[in-house]
Amino acid sequence: MEKGKTGVIILAGGHGRRMHSRVQKQYMLLAGRPLILHTLEAFENSPVDEIVLVVGSGEEAYVRKEILTGSRISKLSAVVAGGRERYHSVYEGLKAMHDCAYVLIHDGARPLVTEPMIRRAIQGAVENQACVVGMPVKDTIKVADAQGYAVATPDRSHLWQIQTPQAFAYRLVREAYDRMMADPSRQVGITDDAMVVENGSDVKVRLIEGSYENLKVTTPEDLILAEALLQARRQKRTKMTNSD
Repeated sequence: MEKGKTGVIILAGGHGRRMHSRVQKQYMLLAGRPLILHTLEAFENSPVDEIVLVVGSGEEAYVRKEILTGSRISKLSAVVAGGRERYHSVYEGLKAMHDCAYVLIHDGARPLVTEPMIRRAIQGAVENQACVVGMPVKDTIKVADAQGYAVATPDRSHLWQIQTPQAFAYRLVREAYDRMMADPSRQVGITDDAMVVENGSDVKVRLIEGSYENLKVTTPEDLILAEALLQARRQKRTKMTNSD
């Protein structure tokens, strides 16, 4: 399949209740700057052609003034309001895209996404129409019943923890979302974009390697870990520069 223009939808409309902060997690400071800026800059410095940022309803003006002013995110084409559920927000982002052949969908609270990871996701969409970034699970997984007792232990060798970006041919994911939004019964239990495509088409979703560092900042502990990983990356770059 021939490569065309690629866009990314960055979802930044979460409330972040598990952060125990009045400041939403995507706007909290990470290494002295709003977390969402780290995410935006990762895609700005990637092969992506267009960025659509989806924020909470009523936050558009705040984000433009307080977050984006002076940020030099030249690929940003739109800041749009999201909806009640994640899939509502994705759908608003899809409708705001401009003639993209491929689209990546990424959690704004994953600021440690890297340029090689983004390239792999784009290539996966070009070659397979649908792919998701993830990593094999490291821990044993138990299936529990309603009372909290273990009832099954899946084979860990077949289990992946799914991350973002998730990448698709635009027409494929848009048509799958159109079908789902037109039929509320299709919306039950949807937790990611791959499920929408799996339920709305015959296309298989390819799993490609992400990184264990590609964490989603959800709790205060995640923010501490993200700070440490960013610091380690800076130290590594400095060491490589000094050795040249």
